[in-house]
Amino acid sequence: MQKSDPYMNSGMFEPKPWSVEVSGEANITGTFDIEDLIDFNKLEERIYRLRCVEAWSMVIPWVGIPLSAILKKFEPLSAAKYVSFDTVYRPDQMPGQKRRILRWPYTEGLTIQEAMHPLTLMAVGIYGKELLNQNGAPMRLVIPWKYGFKSIKSINKIRFQERQPKTSWNISAPQEYGFYANVNPAVDHPRWSQGTERRIGEFKRRKTMMYNGYEEEVGHLYKGMDLRKYY
Repeated sequence: MQKSDPYMNSGMFEPKPWSVEVSGEANITGTFDIEDLIDFNKLEERIYRLRCVEAWSMVIPWVGIPLSAILKKFEPLSAAKYVSFDTVYRPDQMPGQKRRILRWPYTEGLTIQEAMHPLTLMAVGIYGKELLNQNGAPMRLVIPWKYGFKSIKSINKIRFQERQPKTSWNISAPQEYGFYANVNPAVDHPRWSQGTERRIGEFKRRKTMMYNGYEEEVGHLYKGMDLRKYY
């Protein structure tokens, strides 16, 4: 990871009309505007590797703030073992949400330790510009050591939970998409190897790195876990 100094906000990144419902095991809950969650004067650029479960990867400069800075505002209770997220549900504007491959709205989740980890980012920008709708505007998660489907887009609900949340791809195809979804070259997808990947812009495949190359930073989160069972 490369991390820049906080972005100098010259009006390039402005809060958009957007509300987020926060519920569950926390002292502070309710519905909040995006500027209540994100201090747009403290944005950072983070250059992360992104690895897709379909065995391609990219290097992407994101702009955002640590997710922990948002979650701490709500004073999670000790019972909050997990955090779940829902995407906005607008099937009239987003025709893909009418398809029955997944249960909508799209839902993802993290352990509280993963959510509070310094690498976990709530992004509002990409390549130095505001997120486009297809990138997950106005706010999306980026968890660089996990497969990309964990980095849920267009978040409008956050829940602090005691029990592990049910997530969209894990419900649809649990044998293919585990809850943890950590990049692990030793655990293949049922239909292809995860041992190598193709970085966009390159022709030669490269070896997949454990935790997408962030093992030193996040490996302790999974110490003692059976990584083939909890994939």
